[in-house]
Amino acid sequence: MSTFSIFLVLITIVCFLLIVVIMVQNPKGGGLSSSLGGSQQMGGVQKTTDFLDKSTWTLATILIALILLSSLSFTGALNDNSSKIIQNSESAPAPKAVVPTPAVPAATPVAPEPVKK
Repeated sequence: MSTFSIFLVLITIVCFLLIVVIMVQNPKGGGLSSSLGGSQQMGGVQKTTDFLDKSTWTLATILIALILLSSLSFTGALNDNSSKIIQNSESAPAPKAVVPTPAVPAATPVAPEPVKK
């Protein structure tokens, strides 16, 4: 099993947990926090709301970290490397530029003669 597959499974689990935690919350004060009622159960309503809020942020942070790490571990095995264009360009050597050689050697420049007065 590749590391990318492991990250994919972990991302799926964290997404499922994040969905559950968000669905338990109710933005109007209802949800799990209102159904507990008494201060004797699980530390009271305020503690439950704090726990759900912290767990949401923690799971979201873990999800972002897993996504970034999975992108680093992705090897690109699913890419289409069987393209004939890619194979032809890799196997054929690039043509070399032909530089013509002069048939006559270049004459050495002669300095002009000084003008006599």
